[in-house]
Amino acid sequence: MARDHKPSRRRARVIAASVATLALGGTALAEIPVSAAGKPKGHDVSSHQKNVNWQKAKSKGARFVYIKATESHTYRNPYFKQQYNGSRNAGVIRGAYHFAVPSKSSGKKQAAYFMSHGGRWRADGRTLPPALDIEHNPYGKRKCYGLGKTATVNWIKSFSNEVKRQTGRRPVIYTTSKWWNDCTGGSRAFASNHALWLARWSSSAGSLPKGWSYWTFWQHDNKGSLPGDQNLFNGSMNQLKRFARG
Repeated sequence: MARDHKPSRRRARVIAASVATLALGGTALAEIPVSAAGKPKGHDVSSHQKNVNWQKAKSKGARFVYIKATESHTYRNPYFKQQYNGSRNAGVIRGAYHFAVPSKSSGKKQAAYFMSHGGRWRADGRTLPPALDIEHNPYGKRKCYGLGKTATVNWIKSFSNEVKRQTGRRPVIYTTSKWWNDCTGGSRAFASNHALWLARWSSSAGSLPKGWSYWTFWQHDNKGSLPGDQNLFNGSMNQLKRFARG
């Protein structure tokens, strides 16, 4: 994920039936090559990308973008307004994401902070649902932020419940298969109603986090023609718009 002030980077559902049909047209595939024709291209950005030229990004194929809004319960992306409003004005479907630091505060507290600083959603077909970025700890050796598997699952539930309470939608979950399986014990508690945003920099999606049978978004590289990390949506452009509308 494109993050703001991290010292390092990692290399790297069944959703409810209606969303499953929406995202994949009824097909559950775990591996789709990056070059798959017809899948909308997108990217994710943070303060690393500063003021993005959104018309240029759109001309290079950007159809959606996720923008970092917050981290923990204290950090806000200083470029968020330019990135969030600018992408919409250029006709790019956009959404906001929160980088989780579960060792700092509760899931509910971090979700409330996210909601107050850019994380809200509206059913206009141009705004993606809020996303939770939960992955390898960039701040130390405690990969799971010092939490046990049950505590990690409960933290994510707390975050998700607050987002749902304030927006009416469950957050998209961004993660890697290894982190998820190691730190949640391969929890299947979220796959039925949380879209998966898979992080794997490779030519194939590979094995998915336990519980999910397909990805909705796939971050397949950390560099490419678009600013920030490169992503794909697992469906058509019309399906992407319907997914945004909820």
